[in-house]
Amino acid sequence: MAREQVNRIIQLLADGHFYSGEWLGEQLGVSRTSVSNYIKQAQQLGLDIHSVKGKGYKMAHAIELLDVAKLQQQSGQDEIVVFSVIDSTNQYLMDRLDQLSSGAACLAECQTAGRGRRGRKWVSPFGSHLYLSMFWQLEQGIEAAMGLSLAAGIATVNALTALGITGAKLKWPNDIYVNNKKLAGILVEMSAQAAGPCQLVIGLGLNINMPAQMATEIDQPWFDLKQIGAQDISRNTLAAHILTALRVTLELYQQHGFKPFLARWQELDAFINQPVNLIMGPKTISGIARGVDQQGALLVEQHGIIKPFIGGEISLRLAT
Repeated sequence: MAREQVNRIIQLLADGHFYSGEWLGEQLGVSRTSVSNYIKQAQQLGLDIHSVKGKGYKMAHAIELLDVAKLQQQSGQDEIVVFSVIDSTNQYLMDRLDQLSSGAACLAECQTAGRGRRGRKWVSPFGSHLYLSMFWQLEQGIEAAMGLSLAAGIATVNALTALGITGAKLKWPNDIYVNNKKLAGILVEMSAQAAGPCQLVIGLGLNINMPAQMATEIDQPWFDLKQIGAQDISRNTLAAHILTALRVTLELYQQHGFKPFLARWQELDAFINQPVNLIMGPKTISGIARGVDQQGALLVEQHGIIKPFIGGEISLRLAT
């Protein structure tokens, strides 16, 4: 019940206008004290809500909440669920693999346990960014999935470009950068038997308008769409474009693997032909990044010899 009331408060304040505690209480059928408590709970989700004596409460800026009907209409995908607050959109789909069809998607306004690659926390303030996951069954099995996170990154950049958002680059194997700072991250999780199809969940977190109070929790250089003046783009339109691009990309990937995406990756590669370090546990390998191969393996040149590298425990860094 409390969660529903907090959601209702957020919906009422989403337009960025002032509303009195008395009026909010009337809409919810609760006391002004309860309204104050719900406001505090909303602020704990990362929302910047101002309280001004004699005026009431307002969001620091208006937010566009995700709308299932709009997402379904604009993406052409019916199997979409949207949550106000969830632990993880990836986990929601991973818990339901046998109930889903390829293209099924989960989105949320806020994640309480959002995660990135290598178990890192993904900071997920309410309504500020985009958090979405898509399910896909790859009939060719687990070995065919090697370059899938790269293809998902290409799909995301293509969707951004279609909306006039330029300058995004890709960092192997799963990050989207602008000005050498992280705009988005992709996490691919899978369940597979050795000889059967591979069930995949592709998760995306994309920064749109980072609240100042949440930025302090991030331990690496970050970027958001606000910094290029694109924070006012419709979150529903942005999400729908990404869902559509992902579905189209995954259909092509299922038929032909990573090969059709190789040239596009070379165009978008943030580190190509630059000195890099590959960190693999206690071991560091230095060389020149030379793009990726047809399977999506990272190519690094050492002493005139180009070697492929692949694996979930490799961390790629520009050499300093």
